[in-house]
Amino acid sequence: MPAAVRAVLTEWTRHDDRYGSYELEEHLDDVVHDEIDERLAALLGTPAGETTLFTGAADAYATLLARLPLGPGDRIWTTPYEGAANLTALYALRDRTRCTLEVVPLRPDGDLDLEWMATHIDDDVALVSVTYVPAGCGIVNPVEDVGRILAPHRCVYAVDASYAVGQFPVDAARIGSDLLTGDGWRFLRGPQSVGFAHTSPRLRALLGPAGAEPVVPPHGAAVAALNTALAEHTTALPDEDLVAELRAVVEKAPGTELIAPGRIQSGILTFRHDELSAAVVRRELAARGVVVWKTVAQETPLYLPALGVTTAVRASVHHDNSPQDIARFGETLREVLEHGRPRTPAPVPPAPATTHSTVTDLAQWRGRRAGEPGTDATAPEAVAAGTRRPRQPRDGRPNLTLHRTR
Repeated sequence: MPAAVRAVLTEWTRHDDRYGSYELEEHLDDVVHDEIDERLAALLGTPAGETTLFTGAADAYATLLARLPLGPGDRIWTTPYEGAANLTALYALRDRTRCTLEVVPLRPDGDLDLEWMATHIDDDVALVSVTYVPAGCGIVNPVEDVGRILAPHRCVYAVDASYAVGQFPVDAARIGSDLLTGDGWRFLRGPQSVGFAHTSPRLRALLGPAGAEPVVPPHGAAVAALNTALAEHTTALPDEDLVAELRAVVEKAPGTELIAPGRIQSGILTFRHDELSAAVVRRELAARGVVVWKTVAQETPLYLPALGVTTAVRASVHHDNSPQDIARFGETLREVLEHGRPRTPAPVPPAPATTHSTVTDLAQWRGRRAGEPGTDATAPEAVAAGTRRPRQPRDGRPNLTLHRTR
């Protein structure tokens, strides 16, 4: 967070703790809500009064879609890039309304197949959900092109802009979306636990008595901090040269594989290593002062598992990053990959002979434990790794265990 955002969050959290929430809510009602509405309208290119605050983008998405009046004859379109939270909401909507859920295919290059969408769209399609920038990779989906295809039809168009808003300009009017959701953190650098949803007049008319209001509104201190984050936000874009340099650094690192489908990429880059897990890479980079994140296949369950991806590393640049940051990332990544590669262990010398009947051969020990040669009845890897060997009986006599009885 910028220092001003952190200061507001701290100040109002303390104020809430000392005086209770009523005075804070009065301040929000009198000042912040009007300001934040105007700032969100300017950020999204929408009229004021059409944006509502939620505890997060996923909360807004699930809450509002659950209110749609769908039925058994309706179809929902989603894409392979849909995130797990939104998919959960779509599955619940499908199961409740008995509608059909379909996945829009991809072209060979990873882009959405717009020709397929234009050919198959009809008035049975009641909802189309597209993620602007997925959590699992940095592709920028053509949400404006999709909006033009859908415009003549009755379907509700939902766009998850959580990883797009704040990273580059997002214009809900140009997109043509009925529902556009976003988070106050990530590229807007506000606090967590607060997000927003822009709803078109057409969607609000469909939502019924509950309208576009949240079930539980976000906490006051987080709202005040988001208002400051929007005031501090700059429209400057990440330097395209930095994005290219970030990609080049990863491509040059030994053993890495980019996960970068599509023709248009954002400032987010996802990659994996052929030997080191994403958790190890993230942890080792963090120990050296470089912050990236780990993404898991379950976060984008229709796309990453199909590639055989279990975990991957996600790095991104913001408008305040510098070429020095990219250079440091590259040096640190190469160091982590070099030191983290598994090495062939040195052979373990045989144990010295003793007067006891110690087993020095692993195969011999296996045979004794199992009662027949070559049977692995226990975990031999523990012995090979240098852990303590099982104690052997002397002179073939069994060991005795004494139990105290009353």
